[in-house]
Amino acid sequence: MTTSRRIVLALCGLLGLGGVWFLAVGSEQVWTWYAGSADQDGVDNLGTERRRTPTDSLACSPATCSARVDIALPDYREPPAVLMQRLDRIVLADRRNLLRVDDRSRPDYRRYVARTPVLRFPDTIESLAAPRGSGSALVIYGRSLVGENDWGVNHARLALWAAELEDAKVGETAPSL
Repeated sequence: MTTSRRIVLALCGLLGLGGVWFLAVGSEQVWTWYAGSADQDGVDNLGTERRRTPTDSLACSPATCSARVDIALPDYREPPAVLMQRLDRIVLADRRNLLRVDDRSRPDYRRYVARTPVLRFPDTIESLAAPRGSGSALVIYGRSLVGENDWGVNHARLALWAAELEDAKVGETAPSL
């Protein structure tokens, strides 16, 4: 066997052992060792600053955020606490991949940790509902813990949540039960 084949086989063996270790230890534990807690804590002044790397996404109601907005949200007809309960129902329907991690002391605020289904990459998503007239304005900010690019995962997640909140926007009638 040539030296180059031995090197290739050794590298393949090391990669295989690394994969077995990754699976045995668990991806969530590996990401914690590598990058710290999946919960990145809260952002001061939500909606005013963004990351420099493309690992985040911001969704805001009109005139709510001063940072660049990726997804324009409407104003909602429900008061903040009710809107946030609706968001909980949408978000926490995926209990395997999403977990609420804030201390639950504020009815107008939520923080979640989301994980990708296969490799379990962690993202932190914060949301804040503010009173606007008889309804609410909403800010949702998602950011990745690991990597230099999230390949649009946070944007896609926030766009899905925004679509699911669509029936609560101002000007729409409530669905009949």
